[in-house]
Amino acid sequence: MTAPIDPTGTSAWAELDAHRASFDPDLRGWFAADDDRVGKLSFPLADLHVDLSKNLVTDEILASLVKLAEQTGVAERYAAMRAGEHINTTEDRAVLHTALRRPAGSEPALVVDGQNVDDDVQEVLSRMAAFADRVRSGEWKGVTGKKVTHIVNIGIGGSDLGPVMISAALEPYADAGIQARFVSNIDPTDMAQKTKGLDPETTLFIVASKTFTTLETLTNARLARDWLWAGLEAAGAIDGSDAAKTDAVAHHFVAVSTALPKVADFGIDTDNAFGFWDWVGGRYSVDSAIGLSLMIEFGPEVFRELLAGFHAVDEHVGSTPLAENVPVLMGLLNVWYVNFLGAQSHAVLPYAQQLSRFAAYLQQLTMESNGKSVRWDGTPVTTDTGEVFWGEPGTNGQHAFYQLIHQGTRLIPADFIAFANPAYPLQDDGRDVHGLFLSNFLAQTKALAFGKNAEEVEAEGTTGALVAARTFAGNRPTTSIFAPALTPRVLGELVALYEHITFTQGVIWGINSFDQWGVELGKQLALQIAPAIEGDEDAIAAQDASTRALLEYYRTHRS
Repeated sequence: MTAPIDPTGTSAWAELDAHRASFDPDLRGWFAADDDRVGKLSFPLADLHVDLSKNLVTDEILASLVKLAEQTGVAERYAAMRAGEHINTTEDRAVLHTALRRPAGSEPALVVDGQNVDDDVQEVLSRMAAFADRVRSGEWKGVTGKKVTHIVNIGIGGSDLGPVMISAALEPYADAGIQARFVSNIDPTDMAQKTKGLDPETTLFIVASKTFTTLETLTNARLARDWLWAGLEAAGAIDGSDAAKTDAVAHHFVAVSTALPKVADFGIDTDNAFGFWDWVGGRYSVDSAIGLSLMIEFGPEVFRELLAGFHAVDEHVGSTPLAENVPVLMGLLNVWYVNFLGAQSHAVLPYAQQLSRFAAYLQQLTMESNGKSVRWDGTPVTTDTGEVFWGEPGTNGQHAFYQLIHQGTRLIPADFIAFANPAYPLQDDGRDVHGLFLSNFLAQTKALAFGKNAEEVEAEGTTGALVAARTFAGNRPTTSIFAPALTPRVLGELVALYEHITFTQGVIWGINSFDQWGVELGKQLALQIAPAIEGDEDAIAAQDASTRALLEYYRTHRS
């Protein structure tokens, strides 16, 4: 195992410390003094246009940040990841989500641990495409011979957040008359609401669990199976025999899993199981078989375009000098804000209703990846790590939390995302509504950067104590990301951008961004507490005083 480089021991870190000691941000002054600031700090990334000019950096700070990436080996570790080295040290695994989007026929072939990864990936994609075409065309039918009109994806974490985000984002591309729904929460309300109004005869369930042991997913899968059987029996579509029930499951359930014996035990035909590999982390898996629901909803061609967007950014990261490498630069800016300017959170603000679940997706991607306090060799981290990612789309956020970003006491870097062309162009009394919408996008980044000083407030006629209340300090950092439209390819580019931002930060901090041991303890304790919930006195006695009291409250009030 190669020990991580301690970033705090590099000369670049010392330079950044020195910059921080004398740092006095002045975006107004910087823009006035440098006519080319926007040109120098705007970059193409495949179909994306990324403007970093409103960030709190000078040329000198940016140069030191790039040097930090060089001195901590960001480019080398990225190359090691794409080559299949086992950079997931705690699980001794390769990290190859980038292999999921390599085009068919890529040369040289990617062989890892003696296995041709390209062949494996293309074989699964081909099987997914063939199955999706059968469902979309109506060749695949339910047990009563009816075409599928709804698919319900049952998963959690990476088996849910990616598909549900992309399903919402690409909704205009759904062209087969098939609607997707997503169940993840073990709260029975989720399953009840997501199956409400559905016809069992035209519903297909996808159970997504690599090991087919995930508690929440398997519980929900059994609830879905019971719902299917009850609905079909009530409609007279099947009798209550075991044979009829088995046949119904075979027509209405498929799996995304490699645990074929468990899939078969559930009743799913293993010919309808689609696998993926231990080198695919859950939060990096949407472009694997986990995306089966998306391929059915939108079609194989759209899914391939999505993969092409991912791959375009992968190639950019691998071939672009660090000083022009957009995901690396954005990761470095995050390090600057977290480790030198004290930021603790990061807002992602898409001016596109279709990206309503994008911030939720990024929460798992970034915080599960980089929420670590030990480095990849088991030693303690030497810096703060991770940020809280959050956000809401468009003007909704303006009327909720922008006050804190503009005039609060906390530094909150923010990424603004927008598209020149809307999915649904509409007019209001002759005015382009999308243009009005994007005027807000442009206004907010301008206001955050340049603010409004007391003299400007007074010039508008405001006096007394109101002057301070209406003054905006400015110097609130933002990144603007523009694209022509939210196409499948552009969406893939956006997701890959944040994957590689996360990777960059993880390498600099020396952490393993590809495990998630922090979620395990709560799962283990839940299994121990479950018997106490059900009244097991020994299990109750084994709990701490607070948990016992809460159990008593539950048992007293549960009707």
